[in-house]
Amino acid sequence: MIFPGLIFVITAAAIVLVGTRLSYHGDRIAELTGLGRLWIGVVLMAGATSLPEVFTTMSAGWINAPDLAAGNLFGAGMSNMLTLGLIDLLYRHKRVWQQAAFGHTLTAALAMGLTALAAFFVLLRIDVVRLGVGIESLVLLALYILGMRLVFRQEDMARRQLEHKAVVEGLPEQPSSEKSRHNELRRAVVGFSFGTVLLMVAAPILAWSAERLAEESGVTATFIGTSLVAITTSLPELVVSISAVRLGAFDLAVGNLFGSNAFNMAAFFFADLAYGGGLLSTVSTTHALTAMWTIVMMCIGLMGIMYRAERRFMLIEPDSLVMIIVYILGLWLLFNG
Repeated sequence: MIFPGLIFVITAAAIVLVGTRLSYHGDRIAELTGLGRLWIGVVLMAGATSLPEVFTTMSAGWINAPDLAAGNLFGAGMSNMLTLGLIDLLYRHKRVWQQAAFGHTLTAALAMGLTALAAFFVLLRIDVVRLGVGIESLVLLALYILGMRLVFRQEDMARRQLEHKAVVEGLPEQPSSEKSRHNELRRAVVGFSFGTVLLMVAAPILAWSAERLAEESGVTATFIGTSLVAITTSLPELVVSISAVRLGAFDLAVGNLFGSNAFNMAAFFFADLAYGGGLLSTVSTTHALTAMWTIVMMCIGLMGIMYRAERRFMLIEPDSLVMIIVYILGLWLLFNG
């Protein structure tokens, strides 16, 4: 058990470091292309920081460990909401939840809807495979793409309103060197691509070591995937969110977490492709509990964003401590389930 554990720790550390650099390069790409913070967080940052989950779940599918793959994706939702609670707790004076834009409600609703639908598919047991992919995974991917289109249209409208306001108020434009911006963008793209390759190498090793840990410890692959693997592959989200809050980029932090939860449900398509189809119809029904618990935590976070009262009252309003307690309770239920 020592050898798989050591391999797990080494590959987990590599994924965290690479994932963090991926997020940095993704942020630079988004900044240099002129995209808004909410859109950066929901799409580019969420996609970048979710790459460890995607590659790890695909690797789990390749080694015929469907419960490990599903546990990672569902468990990552819980881990991301734990991160949302932690950044609010660590920076309570900044009131992270209240500083986030109302536009996150659309992304949160999308993430909750996709998670609920994935749980429904786990319980329904549809065994329809087309071209090596289950019909359930295709539906989740299609709905994610449509949802992201809605988020983009909303952000595009907000961006145009800001540009119109700047023109009306006569705000000066910041001078910039086109050549310098092009060089920076090129470096960011190269760094992002290199990090992606490194993740593709490390993720299969992480999945293999996690499967060996589950076998040798006697703990189910479902719990290992939901807890240990999910927390590890979600560490880039934690690092990026803390960095964003320190910079005052609250929308970047919150958008990254809700966007990652939505993206992870679409990632079932890639896990299903690696598995050979029908992944959601073969995994343990315990994953539905994880999905429902993730939705509960997202509801708490969403209520915290919408709650704008000046005074805070412990235990009678959406709060980061409640989020953390709910996460611990969820893991306890899964371990004893």
